[in-house]
Amino acid sequence: MSRRDLSGAVDFSVLDRTTGGDDGVAEEVLGLFVQQAEMWSQMLDARIEGWRDAVHTIRGAAAGIGAGALAEVCADAEAAEKDVAPAKLDHVRDALDQALADVAAWRHELMLRSLKG
Repeated sequence: MSRRDLSGAVDFSVLDRTTGGDDGVAEEVLGLFVQQAEMWSQMLDARIEGWRDAVHTIRGAAAGIGAGALAEVCADAEAAEKDVAPAKLDHVRDALDQALADVAAWRHELMLRSLKG
């Protein structure tokens, strides 16, 4: 993957502002986002106690890297009644997958830039 594979799920200008354009810091932040997503996504099930905590944590991590659509669906799910939560969590998983694909493409681009020196 490379930058041409970006879907627009993540506005990387937010990340650039946060990291001051430092590729090393950006890679570290994106790596942490991927770890958070992996850990908390396992709790995106309305039958699991603490699913709102998972959505809340993913929401904050998403906002920090510029994944606005993901942050929005997380906010929507977090406020949802339990009877509609499963559908809302499906939206969260879909948006998370899209954001993770963009993150993978961006990290690939960062790796290529580091190889060029």
